[in-house]
Amino acid sequence: MLRLSRPLNLLLAALTYILGASIPAYLGRPFQLASFALGLASILLAQASMALLGEVFRPHNEPLVEGETPQQKETLRNNMLYISVGMIATIAFIAFIIYLNSTLTLSSFLFLLSSFILVFAYAIPPIRLMDRGFGELILAAHIAYVVPSIGFLLQVGENHRLLFVLATPLIALGLAYFLILNFVTFQSDQKYQRGTLLRRLTWERAVPLHHSLVAFAYVMYALAPMLGFSFNLIWPAFLTLPFAVFQIIQLRAIANGNPPNWKLLTSTALAVFGLTTYFLTLTFWLR
Repeated sequence: MLRLSRPLNLLLAALTYILGASIPAYLGRPFQLASFALGLASILLAQASMALLGEVFRPHNEPLVEGETPQQKETLRNNMLYISVGMIATIAFIAFIIYLNSTLTLSSFLFLLSSFILVFAYAIPPIRLMDRGFGELILAAHIAYVVPSIGFLLQVGENHRLLFVLATPLIALGLAYFLILNFVTFQSDQKYQRGTLLRRLTWERAVPLHHSLVAFAYVMYALAPMLGFSFNLIWPAFLTLPFAVFQIIQLRAIANGNPPNWKLLTSTALAVFGLTTYFLTLTFWLR
């Protein structure tokens, strides 16, 4: 069950949450440890429930675990459903505690509500966007924008355009990462007719889209000084640019018929997104 909760997504969500929570310190706002801890718990529970509910409502012809029996599959499905419901109830309780502490502003409430909506829209029928080619976009938007916004708003209470400038390129890098995962699982996705973004786009359109997403992210960071923000805040993001170029080269080679090294490619894509978030976070904490 731990594997089905997508621990790497939990790690990425924790990183982006800490990024959002680090910006108020740069803006001169005091750090609120209780709100930070409660918010972190809520976003991890939301991200885990998103993954588990996605498995609970997976079509019955698809296996959840390799070599499972029908009885094991049904038991696992029921357990994941109960755990997910418990997680969602815990998130609601955490939001109530934050409200009692008078740190739940309208903006932070709306983003917590957005997280709820994305969880349900991603995983639960009849919407279930993960089967309609939008699951990767939902994941990227949730991890790279909604989660850091919650981290920021629970500290400050009101939005700031710096968060948008930082998060928009991260959404692009996150979407590129999840698109790479689609390439890795393409054969099984074809077998079970899963509605992934890659299958909706086809390889011919997905490969240039991936390259464009990565390029867009770094162009956006390069344009940040034109929006009134010091380049000293943004430049650490460019430390991952060599990895991003390597990521594009790898996928281009695979698209041209070279033997794929999926572990190297996915590790590179994960490093680009994760390290970009980490370096930006470190910059704000040190300042």
